[in-house]
Amino acid sequence: MNDHIYKKLELTGSSTVGIQDAIENAVSKASKTVHDMRWLEVVETRGHIADGKISHWQVTIKIGFTLVE
Repeated sequence: MNDHIYKKLELTGSSTVGIQDAIENAVSKASKTVHDMRWLEVVETRGHIADGKISHWQVTIKIGFTLVE
């Protein structure tokens, strides 16, 4: 197995559907320009409340990707 060097990128995804959807939105958008993504870590989760209900989610993640030679 080769040694890998990783770089981390911090993103915030949002969704009116839920936390999972907010994460998937961020990863999907990043995958269009960031290659060799390997892992993610959830850093922060926030929600917006309107009329006593959760109306919007924001999830901040860090994505690790390998640097290529």
